[in-house]
Amino acid sequence: MRIGTILLLLAGLLILFGAGQRVLDRLRLRDREAILFIVLIIAGGFLPDVRVTRDFSFNIGGALIPLVLCARLFFLADTGAERGRAVLASLVTAVAVYALGRWLPADPAELPVDPNYIYGPAAGLAAYLFGRSRRCAFIAGTVGVTLAHVASWLTVRAQGVSQRLALGGAGAYDVIVISGLLAVLLAELVGETLERASRKPARAYAARRE
Repeated sequence: MRIGTILLLLAGLLILFGAGQRVLDRLRLRDREAILFIVLIIAGGFLPDVRVTRDFSFNIGGALIPLVLCARLFFLADTGAERGRAVLASLVTAVAVYALGRWLPADPAELPVDPNYIYGPAAGLAAYLFGRSRRCAFIAGTVGVTLAHVASWLTVRAQGVSQRLALGGAGAYDVIVISGLLAVLLAELVGETLERASRKPARAYAARRE
């Protein structure tokens, strides 16, 4: 079973047991919506890639459904500034993943671990740092990886190498899932820590006034 599928199943279980309610509230997703998207991503990941042209195809679970979810979160953003930050964070994440891909060895066999386990966390970290909010972080992690994939394909094509662009297929599925979930997890953990830290001085000040 792919690591992306395992992570999604774990996320689904957390939602069913109510552990992810705070995150869903910040994302403005209801429990049933979140479960539906998880089911669609997992199920779509097992379907054959949809071939659009001879050189382009996409996976329903690895590309289409995550991007639909990103579009929904984008339009649920509170302000235009938040939407702008989501776009900027997506571009920065794409550049980071693209640069990492150019720096790592072309042959995955030269790496001690699967490169997907490098791209995913790197994208998730970049998405959190520049997205900050849960919605922006998820959008940046998902869209950024997709844009980096397209940029890498264009680079190869510019070098005269014929290669098909398969969005969300094979290892890209794991990268997108890892980056999106990790970005949200970082935003939640760090955000919660900062919120608790900010509440302590307020409580101390209130106690002194009593």
